[in-house]
Amino acid sequence: MAGHIISVIGGKGGVGKSMFACNLAFAFAAEKRAKCLLLDFDQRACGDQTIISGIKSPKNLKDLSEFSGSIDPKTLQMFMGMHKLQVGHVNMPPDPVAASQIKEEALGKVLKAVPNLFPVTVIDVGSELTDLALKALEASTLIFLIVSPDVLAINQSKRLYSDLITQLFPKDMIQIVVNQTVKGHPMTPEIIGKQMGKPVFHAIAKDDQSCVMALSKSQPVMAVAQNSAFATGVLECARKVIQKNILAMLEKLAKPKDTSASKAASPAQEAKVKNSWNDLKVRIHRALVEEMDFNKDEDKNDPHAKIILKEKTKKKVVELLNKEETAGILTGRDDMNRIVKEILDEALGLGPLEELLSDRTVSEIMVIAPDKIYYEKSGKVRLSDVTFTSDRQALNVIERIVAPIGRRIDEKTPYVDARLADGSRVHAIIPPCALEGCTITIRKFPEETLTYKDLIKFGSMTEGMADFLRISVEAHRNIVVSGGTGSGKTTLINMLGAFIPSNERIITVEDSAELSLPQDHVVRLETRPPSLEGDGEISIRLLVKQTLRMRPDRIVVGECRGGETLDMLQAMNTGHDGSLTTVHSNSPRDCMGRLETLVQYAGAGLNQRSIREMIASAVHMVVQQSRLDDGSRKVMNITELGGMQGDVITLQDIFLFKQEGIGRDGKIIGKFQASGFIPKFIEVLEKKGYKIPRGLFNNEAPPAAAAPEKKPAAAPTPAANPGAAKVPPKKK
Repeated sequence: MAGHIISVIGGKGGVGKSMFACNLAFAFAAEKRAKCLLLDFDQRACGDQTIISGIKSPKNLKDLSEFSGSIDPKTLQMFMGMHKLQVGHVNMPPDPVAASQIKEEALGKVLKAVPNLFPVTVIDVGSELTDLALKALEASTLIFLIVSPDVLAINQSKRLYSDLITQLFPKDMIQIVVNQTVKGHPMTPEIIGKQMGKPVFHAIAKDDQSCVMALSKSQPVMAVAQNSAFATGVLECARKVIQKNILAMLEKLAKPKDTSASKAASPAQEAKVKNSWNDLKVRIHRALVEEMDFNKDEDKNDPHAKIILKEKTKKKVVELLNKEETAGILTGRDDMNRIVKEILDEALGLGPLEELLSDRTVSEIMVIAPDKIYYEKSGKVRLSDVTFTSDRQALNVIERIVAPIGRRIDEKTPYVDARLADGSRVHAIIPPCALEGCTITIRKFPEETLTYKDLIKFGSMTEGMADFLRISVEAHRNIVVSGGTGSGKTTLINMLGAFIPSNERIITVEDSAELSLPQDHVVRLETRPPSLEGDGEISIRLLVKQTLRMRPDRIVVGECRGGETLDMLQAMNTGHDGSLTTVHSNSPRDCMGRLETLVQYAGAGLNQRSIREMIASAVHMVVQQSRLDDGSRKVMNITELGGMQGDVITLQDIFLFKQEGIGRDGKIIGKFQASGFIPKFIEVLEKKGYKIPRGLFNNEAPPAAAAPEKKPAAAPTPAANPGAAKVPPKKK
């Protein structure tokens, strides 16, 4: 007759789980009058069972997992130590590193073989649902959940019990044993059963004296104190299992199994299962909304409240799933975990987008229809496997994004700019403007703000270029970051903003707050759309005007795209040097034309020459950022404005990137070059006492730091720099 496996698990440490598991194996050996097996699967408490049982096996569980032969009584003897009371034991490696290297899949064949060799096998699986623990639980007939009569243990055990139910383990398979009970204690087994939501199977009295004595002798309590309260309690538990024939009854229960090795289904079957899956999700979600009012939950910004809400919702989802007919839809614990996660994401998060948002390697998410979601990874756009179940679900996600920041989207205003909690930029547009359904574009905000070192490592610029940009920012140059959509303008302006000295007052103005500057003295302003009545709009232009009354040292405008450009240029011209902004354009020359056009949006009636003179006077530098064909982002030009020459604004490149070709792997081949032109403000800084390495501005590799020391500080000459030969024509 085939034997059974009993797993013992605890909600937390200190409940006596390992002591109970060891003595339970000895109790079954005594009652069955046959050899029983004790296995230690607790990877955290490495080797505890060796001390409790007093059995030292010749080899450990890691060795057994690496054994490739068949498992029979003779081969098992090579690994197993045997106690005189007929209990065999295989040790867990005492080294945590070795314990973490155990191959749980390889132990599957051992767990299939031991029921044919022993009437009862007891496994101590620890207090966590690790892969090794789940492998043992899947092979088990009965699970004993050990609880002690204290609030923390009961709370953790409730969580573990809920997780086991979520993993599709039948409730009848899980039996609660209360350990360390004391007469007169307010937490009686009956009360514990009510709190756990399941009657207690057995209670064992507290008997510290016998347990301590047994541990000191490195023997089980069943061997040294058979008549003690603890030994009697464990023995009665084993007898109850045997007399009520519980193992035989539980053997018929449908237990969860890993579905990773399931047979491939035909396309028609896959489509049918997918439809059934989506229908089940819709039913559960509707029932969840009916039973839980998510709008009444207090303080959704409190992390602790979010955890409580998630656990409460998860428990309700599992209850609703248990009431449904899921045969043929949910075939294992993986399916159960997946559908619970998807329902939770839809109820509390952003539905199918949660998976893409959690992937750090994904930089952009683009929904063009409910069943078409694209994402950008490593500079390449790919089609995602995840989809929305309906256009209504996509609209719910958009509303969940815009509601916390006071924005709205409806048929009257079918588009919106918003941001996520982590700062990621969101744009959405809905029918009737979007013909195929709700469209969502999310530009993900990096978890860690990129620094100039990261951009150098990515090949976006050289260290010399970064040093020059730092000098420019510290020297209060007005800089415009120019580039196309997705070229990395926001990342670059973040980097430039980080160069601003920490003792200066910075005010940022944005449509959707994205800038994340490291300084403490930063005032962040954000626009506001009009209300339903059409009033109350706060535009970027209005906020730029307000900044002038807020005593700014630096003004940083996220993007100039309208009449605010005039106010920004006026601010740059009236004592707010060192200001930063971005503009959409494809080259530094195009940037000049773009700024000229944007100034005209202000409706001030300025003539063309006046506007150009204003731009030439206000803007000192343009940094051109581009996204190349291979997906890489590079600083293509760092250009200085040299004033007006006739009716044209003169531009002079300081650094530029020259593309030389495309490699076999599709990557752009090229190099950054210094033009040899030395910016005018460098000489001004040198007269103030700054020592600027002239080696920054040529393509050779002399010791740049030594250059200022070699020449007379008072009279720098063009001959001191090979690239300076190009300067005189410019100065004429």
